[in-house]
Amino acid sequence: MPDDQKKILPIDYTHRDFQSIREDLMQIAERFYPDTFQDFSEASFGSLMLDAVAYVGDQLSLYLDYNVNESFLDTAYQYSNVVRHGRVLGYKDTGRASTYGQVGLFVQVPASPTALGPDSRYLPILKRGSRFTSQNGLNFVLIENIDFNQPQNPIVVSQVDTSTGAPTHFAVKAYGNVVSGYFSQEQINVGSYQRFLRLKLSAGNISEVLSVTDSQGNEYFEVDYLSQDIVFKEISNTNFQNDNVPSIIKPYLVSRKFVTERDRNNVYLQFGSGKSGQTDVVADPQSVALDIFGKSYTTDTTFDPSRLSKNDSFGVVPSNTTLTVTYRINNPTNSNVAVAALSQVSSAKFEFNERSSLTAQKMNTVITSLEISNETPIIGDVTNPTSTEIKRRIFDTFPTQNRAVTQADYENLVYRMPAKYGSLKRCSVQKDPDSLKRNLNMYVISQDEFGKLTQTNQTIKNNLKTWINHYRMINDTIDILDPYIINLGIDFVVKPQVGANKFDVLDSCIKTLSTKYKNPFFIGESFYISDIYSELKQVKGVLDVVKVKLTNKSGGNYASTVININKNISPEGTYLIAPKNTILEIKFPETDIRGKIR
Repeated sequence: MPDDQKKILPIDYTHRDFQSIREDLMQIAERFYPDTFQDFSEASFGSLMLDAVAYVGDQLSLYLDYNVNESFLDTAYQYSNVVRHGRVLGYKDTGRASTYGQVGLFVQVPASPTALGPDSRYLPILKRGSRFTSQNGLNFVLIENIDFNQPQNPIVVSQVDTSTGAPTHFAVKAYGNVVSGYFSQEQINVGSYQRFLRLKLSAGNISEVLSVTDSQGNEYFEVDYLSQDIVFKEISNTNFQNDNVPSIIKPYLVSRKFVTERDRNNVYLQFGSGKSGQTDVVADPQSVALDIFGKSYTTDTTFDPSRLSKNDSFGVVPSNTTLTVTYRINNPTNSNVAVAALSQVSSAKFEFNERSSLTAQKMNTVITSLEISNETPIIGDVTNPTSTEIKRRIFDTFPTQNRAVTQADYENLVYRMPAKYGSLKRCSVQKDPDSLKRNLNMYVISQDEFGKLTQTNQTIKNNLKTWINHYRMINDTIDILDPYIINLGIDFVVKPQVGANKFDVLDSCIKTLSTKYKNPFFIGESFYISDIYSELKQVKGVLDVVKVKLTNKSGGNYASTVININKNISPEGTYLIAPKNTILEIKFPETDIRGKIR
């Protein structure tokens, strides 16, 4: 048959795997080159060529699919790409979460000359930055100054004179807040001027950058975005004893600034493009007024409040200097600790008001007597969010636009709270049904040191209250509450296939359910019993699922909440209805999931 009369076979572009590409090439070779290639056995040269081309085609299809999927947020899977998409939509990765908690601090102070109480001159101030260690080696830092000379501090006699019975030392107790991690510094040499300089910090697990200064003494401030001109500085209040306000907040116009960017393991400092020596002054309102567009005449102009500076270069870039970066490094693993587990003092910083009139021996006695103990667990979120959870937060971040109006807005704000202020595992916002006004109930839950659900401590709640207060509607009132934890157990009966090992089948069923319910439920999320049937039927060796039953675990190591499962099952019996103020949990899958073979 002449070449021009050969029938042209259309290429099927849906064939993209190795086997289908090889079969298509085989058909083309047999049809168009019957005299050239006749031997296509596995050991032939023709088979080698087909395998090589099919292999290349399969690899190209793989990378093509990967690149296309990672180009869109909906289909992206790799964590770094998901975070990069989120950055475009306004989501800022907070990094590894910190845990906050309250601790009790004890010092032993010499008695006063009258022995009626401690000598007030030896009552110290424990400085912010003092470092403590838990029994399993986790680091914590004191985040506030603790004054032991406060009238509300409990005082008890700790030592007495054996001959007279008069007190010689008193134990003074005070409370303070700690955060996981420890402080560290890094020096970075910066060369000549570079637009939009980006620096990588060498340490891992950095929770927050505390300060950045150059060798000339200039301070660089962290901002949310480089076009931001105003930051709020914390200034010590000299009138603290009278008004009980430790700090005063002041607005401050800055030209040296940076933003922090994160990926899975690293933290970067991103600067603007301005050169040192440029004058940054407060802008004249006349020069930043917004002209009304689309008219041949002007009736009014509007001042743009976001432009408070004439600086259009997004801040001054450091050049020919050495940057000193101070940051807090978080613990590389779970930072939660149980009650009384934080008990070791690593380094303490004391200050005495009348140091010149005190004896070194007595001061050393006070310093070495410091003890610490946490009376409540220090908790937070112990797991990093998965790619799927990050996607959900990104989708919720974009429509909020830095304000809180809807239920989803408030929940997104909770998850967006910077990691340095603590983290929450689950959050749900509901309208208070008993309120006639716009009162909202915000339910939050945390995890303990073993990754089990537990109530959120008051420190994180106070941080959360301060955080959402910047975004909430002026007439919204919010109550931060603890949801009820309901611990469940699963009992099931399956029928194995003929010839299957019953013990292996039962072990596989329990492992499958343990994996599925490893992550906690959401607050108010129902438990679908039909999912258990679906999971068990896919286990190798299972012929049929005979029975599934849910049980309520309470008391002892479980939560005290009791629920009547029969009354809360849906009419068709496919799922357990969870009240909006509860969260379900299978606390100990290895014992709470039990099965039988029939």
